[in-house]
Amino acid sequence: MAFKNILKQDENKRCLDSYGKVVKFQEKLNASVTMIEPELENVIRGKLYKIPYALKDNISTDGILTTACSKILANYKPVFNATVYDKLRKEGAVLISKANMDELAMGGTNLSSYYGKCYNPYDLKRISGGSSGGSAVLVSSGACAFSIGSDTGDSVRKPAGYNNIVGVKPTYGRISRYGVIPYASSLDHVAYFTNNVKDSAFLLEILAGRDDKDPTSSFENVDNYASLLSDDIRGKKILIFKNVIDSAKSDVALEIVKHFNNLVVELKNKGAIVEEVYFNNDLMRSIFPTYYIISNCEATANHANLDGVRYGSQIQKDSFEDIVITNRTIGFGTNVKKRFIIGSYGLYEENQEFVLKKAQKVRRLIVDEFLNKLKNADAIIAPASLSVAPLVDDKGNFDYSDEYLIGENHMVIGNFAGLPSITVPMGYVSNLPVGVNITTNVFKESTMFNIAYAIENITGIKDVIKEDF
Repeated sequence: MAFKNILKQDENKRCLDSYGKVVKFQEKLNASVTMIEPELENVIRGKLYKIPYALKDNISTDGILTTACSKILANYKPVFNATVYDKLRKEGAVLISKANMDELAMGGTNLSSYYGKCYNPYDLKRISGGSSGGSAVLVSSGACAFSIGSDTGDSVRKPAGYNNIVGVKPTYGRISRYGVIPYASSLDHVAYFTNNVKDSAFLLEILAGRDDKDPTSSFENVDNYASLLSDDIRGKKILIFKNVIDSAKSDVALEIVKHFNNLVVELKNKGAIVEEVYFNNDLMRSIFPTYYIISNCEATANHANLDGVRYGSQIQKDSFEDIVITNRTIGFGTNVKKRFIIGSYGLYEENQEFVLKKAQKVRRLIVDEFLNKLKNADAIIAPASLSVAPLVDDKGNFDYSDEYLIGENHMVIGNFAGLPSITVPMGYVSNLPVGVNITTNVFKESTMFNIAYAIENITGIKDVIKEDF
């Protein structure tokens, strides 16, 4: 049975205790932006009956603030529910928090939120990761049994590694995005966090499926992922993403690679066929700039409606133009403004051929090479990151070395290609968690979960709650 640890507890008590932790932890972690006292009457007795969870603040909830952590939406309450929220309600899950995030999901640190920074329970001086940082921290700290986020580049899978939990991004279209405030439509995925692989497999059974409200959602059958779960990986062909390994140069990165190499030995001992695979390094170095152009061009188009007129707060001016300029100027943070400038430049008609369309062509080259290697294998694996969670005050490694361009951005390929991808705990470096990422072919989530389950059983790291911070 999935969520077996929490199901042992009294149903009402676990929801109230969970809400109490969200409130108690808020001062130190700042993981929540709207705390929702659980309503425990008339809860549907479904598969997730009275299991407490959190939603990222870009997921629409009727009558409940949904701000995407942006000032321009600070008073916005939707009049409809996201499909993923309705599915969880129908199974009896109890929402206790809308979670902190990077503003409009544009970031990988959770430092750009209008509501302030979110902190890592393993070290309060370090970031949670982003953009789904609050969702990750609420699970890592034990405040929630699971949480829902979104993943446009690695926004669930990287925070999962930083927080010692499981982060899942399924195949593009596997989970409906209806009611999710978009970032980049061709890259966005609904994704989620749990404390172990079995819970993740079970949760996808509930979240997945066709939704006519989202034309991009898939008609593909949904498997019984939890009942199919097995750590028998004999004969599975697993590829090592060698470009990532070779890009490790710093002391921390080399320590992470040691953990990874030890894991590879154990996978071989369990009967997996493990081979190294090497991609065109010029293409791998282009992942980040390609992503940055495409995502910000799409975001600029998607958020043209955030004009201070139709949604959110509004400062009145004499003309429509002045209203829009004023409200967008004060309504968006610096990081978002910078991305909109880049996106506007790429969308400008005279620049599209050289900027946006060129990036789209490079994306296709990256995807084609990746899929060509993956088609004869079951999975590709690599460290989720070549760093531990950075310090909040760290300006970041923007020297554009391979360790950054490849080691910190390779999971974007999963969004470029819409592939299912999961990060699970791998070990610790200086008492800080690090993760390993597994990517499989489209709709091969069962294979993804099985390999992840085998790794979880090798490391023994699951259901780890970090409350002593």
